[in-house]
Amino acid sequence: MDIGARLKEARVSKGMSLDELQEITKIQKRYLAAIEEGKLEILPGKFYAKAFIKEYANAVGIDPSELLEEHKEEIPETKEESPPVEYSRMQRAKKESVEKNSKLFSIFPAIIVILLILAIVFVIWFFNGSSSKGDNAAKEEKLDDTEIIINNPNDKDKESSATEDNNKNEKSTNSDSKEKQKDMKQENESQAELTVVEAGTGSSPKSTLELSNAGDEIKLVFETDSRTWLDVKGDQDQSLYSSTFEAESSPLELDLSGSSQIYLNIGNASDLKVTINGIELEYPVDANQYVHQQLWININDQEIE
Repeated sequence: MDIGARLKEARVSKGMSLDELQEITKIQKRYLAAIEEGKLEILPGKFYAKAFIKEYANAVGIDPSELLEEHKEEIPETKEESPPVEYSRMQRAKKESVEKNSKLFSIFPAIIVILLILAIVFVIWFFNGSSSKGDNAAKEEKLDDTEIIINNPNDKDKESSATEDNNKNEKSTNSDSKEKQKDMKQENESQAELTVVEAGTGSSPKSTLELSNAGDEIKLVFETDSRTWLDVKGDQDQSLYSSTFEAESSPLELDLSGSSQIYLNIGNASDLKVTINGIELEYPVDANQYVHQQLWININDQEIE
């Protein structure tokens, strides 16, 4: 008995229809029928075969690991279809960060030399200024009693006015600085935060996350360099996207403003980048090991105290 017939037999024995199985696994009915008929080439890609079969097996009470081991010859290999990738997206980001840091460190010697030169110039200027003041003081001491120094009374008024203006400018500058610091503090306090509430387990982990301080607008951006299965739902199980998502359609932006919960069903998580309100989502479970993941994101629009 081939793998498709075995799965169908288990489904029928449980009295379960394809529609009910589709609701449980979130896999389209036509793909479930293709698995039962042994037409695995109908699936979106070879790398979906194991993921869909595992989900089917879990739903009908069959151990997916044993099933795949017994029928491994029937399941297409995924190595040929998926081109070798030298770096994952996270590895590329780390590499770029290291390269930037290396460039930054390479200019440190030049910065140090410039600072030393400026310090030497300041020391020379300081001592020259002190020497000049000493010479002027010596000259004033040598003035004869017959020499008369006339001070203009208006000069004192001008100096007093200049001092008041400087004090006003300093107060204004300090006030502007405090306002900027206050604005920056408010901006940091109102920044959204995405946290993991519960990491999923099993071959297709189901995890729960929370988006705190979401604000009035909630925008999701999906990006891929390859292709993946993507299912997005909002409140009341409203389907916003359910199809194969390919690089030609990337990036994809969806507006879920006003939603209290978001559901994501991802078929190939290692090749899908998800950003929510500018925050990149980090999968609670290793996306390279568990490609099929389901995520529930609860929205909390209250500010963090």
